[in-house]
Amino acid sequence: MTTKLDIFSDPICPWCYIGKARLEKALEQRPDHPFVIEWHPYMLNPTMPPEGMDRREYLQAKFGPAEGIVKAYLPVSEAAEAEGLPLDLSKIERTPATLDAHRLIHWAGLEGRQNAVVNALFQANFVRGLDISNHAVLLDLAEASGLDRDLIARLLGSEADIDDIRARDADIRERGLSGVPGFLIGRKYVVSGANPTEFWVQVIDDLAAAA
Repeated sequence: MTTKLDIFSDPICPWCYIGKARLEKALEQRPDHPFVIEWHPYMLNPTMPPEGMDRREYLQAKFGPAEGIVKAYLPVSEAAEAEGLPLDLSKIERTPATLDAHRLIHWAGLEGRQNAVVNALFQANFVRGLDISNHAVLLDLAEASGLDRDLIARLLGSEADIDDIRARDADIRERGLSGVPGFLIGRKYVVSGANPTEFWVQVIDDLAAAA
């Protein structure tokens, strides 16, 4: 018996990156887990212009002076280190718009490649410091994840699914999700935050016991 796990996330959200790693450790510990995972769009900056903005300007606008930025990101760095998760925030020069990245995740889902693309986007942003709003970057990630590069190029060059992604992002906000990562377990239970691996192991065990 399977259980749907819907994940609401943004590929520039560091806690989504960390939360995914923690969840995956639980899935490794429980290889017979029931989850069927689907990723859904949530844009941290839904009004970000397509070209994004300078990372330093973005952080200063969001967190204020340098000490505010350090205070905000120190827990992120500590959590990533504790998980053995590669993270190099110094490489990120621009904060990208993520609309096209979410379109790519959506198309990857149609091909059964969502997890590979989500992984690739997190790695590109948090490890390599690539601009994941750049179509050339997205095409490289798509191809490396097993998608048809020419098809994705045509889709990115069109307005395909733009309205759908924006509508889904707006819908989940209207339903009360105000931050990510967010998880919907079995279409019933809502969980927020980058919960520890132990939490997910317990959820899997509870689902197994109730089956």
